[in-house]
Amino acid sequence: MKAFKMKLAKVMATTVVLGTILAGCSSGEKASSEKDGQVTLTIGISDTSNTPGFKAVVAEIEKELNIKTEVEIRPGGPEGENIVKTRLATGEMTDLIVFNSGSLLKTINPEQNLVDLSKEPFMDTVMDTFKGTVSDKDKVWGVPFNTTSAGAWLYNKKVYEKLGLSVPKTWADLMANNEKIKQAGITPVIGSFGTSWNSQLILLADYYNVQALEPNFAEDFTNNKAKFAKSPAALRGFEKLEEVYKKGFMNKDFNTLTYDQAIQMLVEGKGAQWPMLSSALATMEEKFPDKVNDIGIFAQPSDKADVNGLTVWMPSGIFINSKSEKIEAAKKWIEFYISEKGLAAYASKSKAVGPSVIEGSKVADDAYEAVKDMQPYFDEGKVAPALEFVSPVKGANLPQIAAEVGGGITKAKKGAEMYDKDVEKQAVQLGLPGWK
Repeated sequence: MKAFKMKLAKVMATTVVLGTILAGCSSGEKASSEKDGQVTLTIGISDTSNTPGFKAVVAEIEKELNIKTEVEIRPGGPEGENIVKTRLATGEMTDLIVFNSGSLLKTINPEQNLVDLSKEPFMDTVMDTFKGTVSDKDKVWGVPFNTTSAGAWLYNKKVYEKLGLSVPKTWADLMANNEKIKQAGITPVIGSFGTSWNSQLILLADYYNVQALEPNFAEDFTNNKAKFAKSPAALRGFEKLEEVYKKGFMNKDFNTLTYDQAIQMLVEGKGAQWPMLSSALATMEEKFPDKVNDIGIFAQPSDKADVNGLTVWMPSGIFINSKSEKIEAAKKWIEFYISEKGLAAYASKSKAVGPSVIEGSKVADDAYEAVKDMQPYFDEGKVAPALEFVSPVKGANLPQIAAEVGGGITKAKKGAEMYDKDVEKQAVQLGLPGWK
């Protein structure tokens, strides 16, 4: 075990190894475990994924299956993604891997590195909408780690009630609400570009509207036949970013305000609305448990009232390393994780931040109010996966480009052109047809 940890440290100095959740792994304990038939599996997750719900499932798996789970924590975002790629390349990856579904999954070469689960009976409970984000042709690589998350507008219901506002159904309605909020001396739109990825949300949350107007956009975009700058529907997201800035609806410190500061601003009613992922609700409950249910959510409006739906982020996936020596145990671990018992254990400690992609799951009675706001969109079929889940093409510099457009440095059309240029690098790297 010591040798393993030394080797791991050389490969990934920034990773924090928690060790086993419930016990250590000395040589004596290992021998005892082998006698008892106990198996130890390792799993790599990001620092934000090590939730109480996840820990509860791990405890149940040891109790029910006699499988101990050793958890290794890595940073989130690009840094963590690069660690996974390095670990896979050097043969030092964990037995189980929690990683992005959608376009980023292709960056770790699932055909070579992951186990195909398409023939496993437990996959029948996983909704096709999720399977499509972890599949290639007839192979399916993973199961959902948690629930969906919406890219939409979180809003303070008390502010809306005080000002007599209604949830907007069109972009014009939203802009009218912003004017009233501004006149009341409250920041209408919280900008938190100090956490770089936050700058993209208005653009990314607009994808439901793009798909509604141009159903083939994702396929054409992937095949180099559609561009943001040349598609009126896709360009609209950049224009909305620009409009919010031009009308002075954001806080003055939008360039430096961070994610955590934005949460506080929203729950305290100093800012009325925040374009964000609903996953922020978990942090809100942790930091402001008495205020989290003052927060609601609505879909980013289009220009037409009859086009109104949520852009949805699919959960990260749990995958099995094809180089693992314990693949059968890993399959049992995964099967339990998405079983009724596993879901119940997770829900006992961590609330969902969106509807589930497991068949038969329902929003709990004690769910966040914002998650209850999301359910009707799902019930009515008015949801669409974010572009990154239906196209492998995503440029690495989108946060910076969005910050320039959203901060008044670059015009919307120019920003769209910059992004169209940016995505070429990844498309070429992936070897997609139609790209140079």
